[in-house]
Amino acid sequence: MIQNVIKEMGGIAVFGIISVCLFFTVFLSALIFALVQKKSFCKTMSALPLEDGLRGEHEQ
Repeated sequence: MIQNVIKEMGGIAVFGIISVCLFFTVFLSALIFALVQKKSFCKTMSALPLEDGLRGEHEQ
């Protein structure tokens, strides 16, 4: 029964092509975003998990 439903759905290959194109678009966008970032921004973001949370309390 499932095979009959799939056969009757014409043009289903288009969805596969669209999903692959969407995946590569998102992947390339993330790659370009990562490569364009400044080194100072990357150092700041990489140090965030190591902070103990006191920085936010002193700034206010």
